Amino acid sequence: MHYLEGQTPLDPDEENDLIPRLTTRDELNAFEQRNIASGLLWARRSRLLRTDLLNINSLTKLHARMFDQTWRWAGTFRQTGKNIGVEPHQIRSQLVQLCADGRYWLENEVLPLYVCAVRLHHRLVVIHPFPNGNGRHARMVADLLLYFHKQEALTWGGASLDVEGETRQQYLAALREADRGRFKSLLEFATRR
Repeated sequence: MHYLEGQTPLDPDEENDLIPRLTTRDELNAFEQRNIASGLLWARRSRLLRTDLLNINSLTKLHARMFDQTWRWAGTFRQTGKNIGVEPHQIRSQLVQLCADGRYWLENEVLPLYVCAVRLHHRLVVIHPFPNGNGRHARMVADLLLYFHKQEALTWGGASLDVEGETRQQYLAALREADRGRFKSLLEFATRR
């Protein structure tokens, strides 16, 4: 399977867990997009997510709903090392810490809400808890946080990040800057019109 720069390659066992019979990357992308759209509709109505988005159960349920028609492993933590992310045995403890940090930021209004959303997104991408779909999941978590607080969604560069191009390259560069503790580019990218 061909992967875009920054995408997480699946190992053969993970690829074998594709539910529908699809033959091309374009078919997979279209199928996943329909699954994600269905997951978003569920998420916006979910009482669980509205009241407690920042906990492991909510994060895994969201990933499962985003990809449950596409991958058998949807909503389960990865068991293998990848080109990005913490070691598999660290995923749970890193997510617990992220959720605690996020709740603290929100309860104590440490950061503006959109900054909190972008930082949560970044940390989720860094942890990389699932075999695939981590960027899309992290962006949806950030957007849901804003949605549940009746704030405007982030623009994420104003173009699709699921295709190769300048916008995707800018996103990846902004993530790399954030990896070094410099969030200005990622914040500007996430809010650019």
